[in-house]
Amino acid sequence: MKTDSVIKILFIENSVEDAEQIITLLRNSGVAVRPARATTADQIHAALEELGPDVVLFNPSVNGLPLRSVVQQIDASARDIALLACVAKIDDQIVAEMFQDGAQGVGSRAQPKQLVTVIKREFEALNMRRQVRRLESALRESERRCDALLDSSNDPIAYVHEGMHVRANRSYLDTFGYADYDDLLGLPVLDLIGPSDADNFKNLLRSLSRGEKADYRMELHARRADGSTFPATAEFAHATFEGETCLQIVFRRQQVDPALVEQLQRDAVTGLFNRARTLEFIENAVSAASEGRKGQSLLLIEPDNWAQIVNSVGLGKTDELLAAFAHRVSMQLGQEDVAGLLAEHTIGVILHTESDEAIRDWIAGLQQVISREIFDLGTQSITLTVSIGGSLLGERNANTDMLLNQASQALRSSQGQGGNRSELHDPAAREKADGERERNWLGLLRQALTQNEFVLYHQQTISLQDAEGDYSEILLRMNGPQGEVSPGFFMPIAEKYGLNAEIDRWVLNQAINALKARDRAGVPTTFFVKLTSESLQQQGTLLPWLDKTLKNANLKRGRLVLEMTESKVVTLLRPAQEFITGWKNLGGQFALEQFGSGLNSFQLLNYIDADYLKIDRSFMADLPQHPENQKKITEICQQAHEMKRMAVAEWVEDAASTSLLFACGVDFVQGNFLQEPQPLLINI
Repeated sequence: MKTDSVIKILFIENSVEDAEQIITLLRNSGVAVRPARATTADQIHAALEELGPDVVLFNPSVNGLPLRSVVQQIDASARDIALLACVAKIDDQIVAEMFQDGAQGVGSRAQPKQLVTVIKREFEALNMRRQVRRLESALRESERRCDALLDSSNDPIAYVHEGMHVRANRSYLDTFGYADYDDLLGLPVLDLIGPSDADNFKNLLRSLSRGEKADYRMELHARRADGSTFPATAEFAHATFEGETCLQIVFRRQQVDPALVEQLQRDAVTGLFNRARTLEFIENAVSAASEGRKGQSLLLIEPDNWAQIVNSVGLGKTDELLAAFAHRVSMQLGQEDVAGLLAEHTIGVILHTESDEAIRDWIAGLQQVISREIFDLGTQSITLTVSIGGSLLGERNANTDMLLNQASQALRSSQGQGGNRSELHDPAAREKADGERERNWLGLLRQALTQNEFVLYHQQTISLQDAEGDYSEILLRMNGPQGEVSPGFFMPIAEKYGLNAEIDRWVLNQAINALKARDRAGVPTTFFVKLTSESLQQQGTLLPWLDKTLKNANLKRGRLVLEMTESKVVTLLRPAQEFITGWKNLGGQFALEQFGSGLNSFQLLNYIDADYLKIDRSFMADLPQHPENQKKITEICQQAHEMKRMAVAEWVEDAASTSLLFACGVDFVQGNFLQEPQPLLINI
């Protein structure tokens, strides 16, 4: 499940606290939640209309609301919604009753992991059903268009089921000398093949119908109705006709030189297959995997530090180097393996081997061959290393986009760890691979802390109400072996191993130094700096350190705004309250991120003295097309202003959204549309 997915959940629940607890569980597992709560039939009806929930979580203890009546309301809404029952504990009798009354899943509050898993599973199943409906609609439209194209095509095309014609276009009839399709109906396609090729054609049809490996082209002599023959190339593709699986056969007269076709499918520099042809090979491999074929994998291969190498050898020698590199890769291929150029210097290899160990041996062998080779480029001689990322191909990932993404992520990960490495996506060994990757990144994190390899950016936060001074959000990155890495990748690992508080202190120290420099330059600035929950646990040492550091910097009060997400503060209410009180006594300000994502976010302000409310980013997606989000933002701003708080909208990506946010009453806006993040200069 994607971590940026937003689940809209309707809680049919008496207790706000119980609902908030489930929301927190989901957020802590990386799931964004848009919640609503109802306790009566009227409230359910309103929520179904306004929220349009993905999931309804029903508590059987809600008085006067049987599950069957909730099912009826969901059915009446004509929406596909996952209905789950949330019970106190799993009991066979209760679970059976819930399923009988219409629940699609049952989770237990006493088993949080099980409950979160059930919610995620049903949400994924819901998205799968939605995707299937979209694909079915697209398929119907494609079939309609294909049917129109079939009739207008000049190529002779027929559909064959179990060796018999079931559909043919006008060109097919004319080519074989038949006046009307009725003359072909029920006629075996074998009757249109010359006697010398009949047996081979029949065997090929049998292999294709069984899903066995076979060529999808055959050169033969085709036979017309009058008995005359002509040389042709038959091309085969799996298809459906009126819901039945069949074969599409295109008969092409042999007018094109096959050698010329082969040449056009090759990259002029490397001699490998070009991108279009390589993608066709990948599609064929995926199709074979979906039918049960095993022993295939996709590898992506790139030379390390390519940009630096190009600068070193010059553009004039780049093609020569790339051709030599591609030749070394080609020399390692087996008889069934295929290599092609997928991008400027990215080679894709479809490897055929039954053994995972053999794949890793092949990868290690290629890396060894490349690293030992000296590439002569005129008067220059250089050596290369390569990074390789790949994915094993099976039925579960038999999707071209998914396969390419998995291989690409593996390639970027191997490059991010320093290059001359390889990573192979294998679901069966995922936990082991994740553990190894985690250990590598932990070492890089500790190195970054000791060698100052973190980097700060700032993104301007623009006032819509003419507030004085500059405002900016501080953004953290890390210098990895292959470039900068975003915190979403390394901070979870830092949290797991207790490094977050140390990273927080490094960021705060750098931000304070930058504020001090800006003050000297006459640029009054306010920085928003994120704080992790681990720092709250160390407030006994953090607050005195902040007090001393701020006094040494001689900064004006309120120039530093510390911020935490609403979901984290809710789970650490007491320590957060104590920390914020102490921070306020030092003259600091505080902001709540992802505000408005809870069931009653404003109730939290009874305990947390926040100066800024940073509205949850889920409300910003396609804002002009969602009036309900505009209404919610307006309500948040009105309540915020009544309580003397300021509202901030993040992730603003277009001018129309900016105008709407101004009309809603937002005080500050921030996003890449307004300004891309800029490196933070400590001394200006």
